[in-house]
Amino acid sequence: MEAQQTDILTLDDVKILVNNFYGKVRDNELLSPIFNGVIQDNWPAHLEKMYSFWQTILLDVQAYSGSPFLKHAKLPIAKEHFDTWINLFNETVDEHFTGEKASEAKWRAVKMSEMFQYKLDYYKNNPAQPLI
Repeated sequence: MEAQQTDILTLDDVKILVNNFYGKVRDNELLSPIFNGVIQDNWPAHLEKMYSFWQTILLDVQAYSGSPFLKHAKLPIAKEHFDTWINLFNETVDEHFTGEKASEAKWRAVKMSEMFQYKLDYYKNNPAQPLI
């Protein structure tokens, strides 16, 4: 019998989301070279950061501080990378969770993707601007 899906309510739920999502990223033909190239053998530390990030975003626990955009600003990424990232993220959420926080997670991921793409396009078209 399959377990009934629940919402994203605890740190353990966040870890399920993050671990399964990044498992897909690491296996994805388009995304894995970028992520594995940057993260290399530091996946445990990256996953810990992602637990903190999503815990802060979804569970209102102040576990993460920092500016995620700057770490991505110079990566060779384009719309197809963001689209793939969103598809994998939404697929992972839908496989494991249902409810208000699950929907919020998907919405926030789309908004983050849109903001990152907008900022990346801006800096590519205005190279004299400092990255902020």
